[in-house]
This record gives sequence, structure tokens and C-alpha cells, in this order.
Amino acid sequence: MNNLSLGIMEVLGMSLGVGRHELREFFRGNESIMRLNYYPPCQNPELALGTGPHCDPTSLTILHQDHVGGLQVFLNHTWYSVAPNPNAFVINIGDTFMALSNGIYKSCLHRAIVNRERVRKSLAFFLCPAKDKVVKPPSVLLNKQNPRLYPDFTWPTLLHFTQTHYRADTKTLDAFSAWLPTTLQYPNH
Repeated sequence: MNNLSLGIMEVLGMSLGVGRHELREFFRGNESIMRLNYYPPCQNPELALGTGPHCDPTSLTILHQDHVGGLQVFLNHTWYSVAPNPNAFVINIGDTFMALSNGIYKSCLHRAIVNRERVRKSLAFFLCPAKDKVVKPPSVLLNKQNPRLYPDFTWPTLLHFTQTHYRADTKTLDAFSAWLPTTLQYPNH
């Protein structure tokens, strides 16, 4: 999964015009997370969510769904189901990569719904930069028409913010950007 995520970073780097190696190098030696999600059957699935609406604070998520499905993405004010495909992964952009791309790539708002009769399982790999890496967009992405959108930060600082102050959603980076200067002035917060 690590090699796959670094390959995806090469493609994203080329799409941004920063070259294939810059983002791959940035994520070499990363602090990634692998998680198995287990959603038991729910007799009233319309009353429960497996995971509520959120954007991942990480850089990139590589997800493999089982045959049950349940992943939904939000687009144009509508929730769409992502059909499971045993021969494919679902790739989500997260907030850290949104900041790294200076907002060119957007975080994906998504949720998981439960099934009335069957257990749902998924496997998620979350690509995160190493804890000492400073997240800031490459200078080639910044100019007068495209000014800097987010402050410099490290992944552990954003993770702390989303774990203790703010559930990750489409406004996370804005809220984080407003909160970050207070932590610099008052380091004990």
C-alpha cells in the first residue's frame, strides 16, 4: 500500500506540474495508518450511520470495500453510493493533500452506511507525511493569481486538532487555519 500510495503521489505531482518526484520524496518515510473497518448489521439502518459525514484529515486514502458496499460520497448536494469492485480501490484526497496542493485538489466528503442484513468490512490505508515534515505547497503552485491558502503545519498538529477540537468536514482546514495561530501564541493549549 505504501508503494501504491507513492506511485499515486507521482501521478498527482505530474498533474500539478511539480514533477513526478517531488511529492514522492515528500512522502518517503511516511507515518501512514492501516485500518480495518467492521460494521455489524443494523435492524434500522435508516437510523444509524457506520461513519458519519467527514473528510479524512490525512493526505490520501486508499480504500478496499467488501461486496456489501456502503461507502457514499457527497457531490452537488446529493449522496452517491460507490459500488464495490473487487478489482479496484477507491482513492480519496484528504485535507493534508488539499493544503499541500494549495486547494487545487479538494477533500472528499464521504460517509459509510450500514446494512440491515449483512456485516460490512473495508480496509483503509491512510497516507500521512512523516511527523517532522512541514506541509506547505510547492512554490510553483503559488503566484499572484493563486495566493497561499493555508499556513504551514505538521501532520501531528492537524491530527491533534481533528481529534480534540474539530470533527473533520469540508471546513476543517479553514477552522484549523484560524485555530493554529492560537496554539503558536499559547503552546499549552
